[in-house]
Amino acid sequence: MHSALIISLILSFADAYPSPLPCKGVCTNAHDPSLVRRDDGTYFRFSTGGKIAIHTAPSIQGPWTYNGAALPNGSIINKPGNQDLWAPDVAKVKSTYYLYYSVGSFASQESAIGVATSTTMEVDSWTDLGSTGIESVTGSKFNAIDGNLQRANGKLYMNFGSFWSDLFQVEMANPPTTIVEAISSATQVAFVPTPPQAQEGAFGYQNGDYYYLFFSVGSCCRYDVNKPAAGGEYKIQVCRSTSVSGPFVDKSGQSCLQGGGTTVLESRGWVYGPGGQGIIKDPKLGLLLYYHYVDTRIGYSDAQKQFGVNKLTFSGGWPCVR
Repeated sequence: MHSALIISLILSFADAYPSPLPCKGVCTNAHDPSLVRRDDGTYFRFSTGGKIAIHTAPSIQGPWTYNGAALPNGSIINKPGNQDLWAPDVAKVKSTYYLYYSVGSFASQESAIGVATSTTMEVDSWTDLGSTGIESVTGSKFNAIDGNLQRANGKLYMNFGSFWSDLFQVEMANPPTTIVEAISSATQVAFVPTPPQAQEGAFGYQNGDYYYLFFSVGSCCRYDVNKPAAGGEYKIQVCRSTSVSGPFVDKSGQSCLQGGGTTVLESRGWVYGPGGQGIIKDPKLGLLLYYHYVDTRIGYSDAQKQFGVNKLTFSGGWPCVR
């Protein structure tokens, strides 16, 4: 009786999600983080708000310091919301850093993914090039936000989408400032068929023979004024494929085009609504999953979103936080 109880408790603790690693410095202002480690060891964190806020730190755990805005004048894209930029994604291709950002209004399809370039990532070093050609209007089959650049087989691809038929992918030119073909040729890679199709924030990652498509599902924002029913908040899920463009399936074999998705991280304890995720390899800590979340002990507003990091392994071919 006692031994069975002990075993049950051990198993329950083993299955529980671990807390985020400790973070020092400015660990808020972290909505939709994108993380890059420069060759000199400096970490750069880009986030939604403040015309793409830039924070830097000597290590992934900080201490983080706010540096300023990547695009202090907003975007040159002529769409509503070009002074309130969202969902940055930063990648290095050869010697240039590419910052992808979203222009749009909340709950609207009048959207576009823009790009800026820099050779250092420092404040005042970014040149805005405007639209990548990934744009949407009311009635489009997708919503052109939440871009994520991915490399595969010597080519470059952009994962994108939010609600409105969910996630898509399109090939990018090299250098990756524009799309190769018309945006109408974009491939749908994930879809939740039941309303409200709450899936967004794609992040592609290759491990071994598989391409993993991470994404956030549920309600992302404004928890302080419109908290969803339990389980309706953000969580991080994944599907995988042997091809960068799918078809993707989850751990149970469910198609990612039919609502499939294996949960990687969700609310637990004082951590609420984790999402806006990415993956990076740290020279000391190894492979890491990073994301934003609400610390319920502090507050639920978007401005109070915290920067979270957990160690990540691929156990049995599927990602698992540690």
